[in-house]
Amino acid sequence: MTTNQGELAGLSRYIFRTPRWYSTMAVGLLVAALVGVAAFDSRYIFEDAWLGVFYLGVPTVVASVLTAPIDRALGGQFTFNRSTLLATVSLLIAVSVLTAAGLLAAVTSLGQNFVYDALIGALALIFAFRFLVVHAVSRTHPLSAILPASVQTGFAGLFLFVYSGTMNYLTLGGGPYFQALLSRPSHAPPEITYAFVPGDFTLLIGMSALYTGVAYAFLRILDRPWRRSLDVSSLDFLRGFIGHIAEGSRELEDFFEEIGEEAVVPVTVLSFRQPDGEEKARFVLPMIHPGPMGDIGGGNLPQRVAESTTGLAFPPHATAGHDFNLVTEREVETLIDAADRAAEQIEYGDSGTRPVRVDVGEASVLGQRFGDDALFVSTFAPGFADDIAYAVGLAAGAEARVEGMDDVLVADAHNSNNGLQGEDLGHVVPGSRRSFELIQAVSDTAASLQAESTGPMELGTAWDPTNWRPEEGIGPLGIRVAVLSVDGEQVAYVLIDGNNMEPGLRDRIIAAIDGVDAVEVMTTDTHIVNTVRSSNQVGGALDQDQLIDRVVELVDRAREDREPVEAGMATEMASVTVFGNDRTESLASQANAVISMGGGLAAAVIVATAAVTLLIFFLT
Repeated sequence: MTTNQGELAGLSRYIFRTPRWYSTMAVGLLVAALVGVAAFDSRYIFEDAWLGVFYLGVPTVVASVLTAPIDRALGGQFTFNRSTLLATVSLLIAVSVLTAAGLLAAVTSLGQNFVYDALIGALALIFAFRFLVVHAVSRTHPLSAILPASVQTGFAGLFLFVYSGTMNYLTLGGGPYFQALLSRPSHAPPEITYAFVPGDFTLLIGMSALYTGVAYAFLRILDRPWRRSLDVSSLDFLRGFIGHIAEGSRELEDFFEEIGEEAVVPVTVLSFRQPDGEEKARFVLPMIHPGPMGDIGGGNLPQRVAESTTGLAFPPHATAGHDFNLVTEREVETLIDAADRAAEQIEYGDSGTRPVRVDVGEASVLGQRFGDDALFVSTFAPGFADDIAYAVGLAAGAEARVEGMDDVLVADAHNSNNGLQGEDLGHVVPGSRRSFELIQAVSDTAASLQAESTGPMELGTAWDPTNWRPEEGIGPLGIRVAVLSVDGEQVAYVLIDGNNMEPGLRDRIIAAIDGVDAVEVMTTDTHIVNTVRSSNQVGGALDQDQLIDRVVELVDRAREDREPVEAGMATEMASVTVFGNDRTESLASQANAVISMGGGLAAAVIVATAAVTLLIFFLT
């Protein structure tokens, strides 16, 4: 990936799944109580906690319950999970403001009146925030977003109005029952009674309008570059993002589908079966990048491929970059269908060649031939490399066909990188020195394989899903090993379900394996591991010695499992929707530009708005 794409990938650290609504509410009420203790200064600590729960926690619960039905009644599409998430985040915003105000009041002479003024500002701020989120998610007219957005601020303001006794300042009809309903100062702490007057609620409405107008204008300014360059709205991205983290919806994929374009990609299958016809192992390589992150798009492609095979599946990384990310998970089915069609067309043979390794510059290619078909596994280790561009992989495969091969499977071992450091992050692009070295290495390997004699094959496999989790850099496929023996020479193909490897780990694994003549260690490039952080390589968050011991054990088990097999390869074409040429770069550029430029603009807007706010408070 490029630097821009690397920075965009860094946004994956914000991807998470919200807990269940009742857990969120319980935590929210606890936080409200704690901030009450920290911000307010009543006679008793429990009274402070109650102030926080009543004036912040209860409106949060009410907003969680009412936002979604009100929004849907106005033509929106807010759900209960999103409503709970929004109310809780709004509570945290108010908590941050009040905590800061409480600390400032404790070390200065501003006193508790400043904290109550800050409460007014916090309620106005969360109204503006809620307005933007409701508008972005529901995509209704801005005026339709005002009512559902105002629930949390409105109920908090209503409670303050009733329990501060502000009604006593007004001359309104309605009788004693109406007066008693709207004026209950005897049930509130004295500090609240003297803190608020009618002008404070007028101030709350005015500040809510001010903050909302500023925020809306700010968002429209940042949205303009997205519409000009990608013809999509950043609000659509925000809506999909919120839907994904709140309830795992596929709206983020819908956004990606809008900017995607159709691509035709080869799906190659190398199958090994026992003489009785039962499949023992299957290498499946769609020329697709398994991204962009988590289970979005093709992020869980390796797992889906593995679940679709009868033999033990080996889905290595293809020669494709982020431009060939699938836009939706639905597209994975298209690739699996193509793999099944390819498997049905395979013509098996009972002989293959011994392994051949060729080094050209930094590129190293390990290959084997099965009839007129060939498997190539490339690496730039011990150098650092990330993805190999789609065009480079196609060119390498074409060179192998020039040397007489029919179907070819060119896999990117994807096994040595230094994370997201550097200018180009190790991307192998057309025209680069590395691209020519790889193409030449595949060509020379194919020529050498043509000169190799063939012999009967024995294959053994082993698999351990391991106890490591995606947080530790290992996906659900764990570690898979295939040991292929031809004419007394054994080659071990080790596949780890992860996204690249820490520098030097691949070489340590190879050095630790005895009893085989050739080894290559691959990763699937699964992006399931990248919902935790953008760079979560194999060996970065787990004990490398334990990993090496596990691989050595599996290689020994695979050697013991060897039995005669037949092999064959076939390729089918699949039409899928991917991010598209340069679209990933455009999206990354726009997102990074908005983040960098938006930060400075946001700071200026915040300072100006804060200055206006302070002026309003001092003048009123």
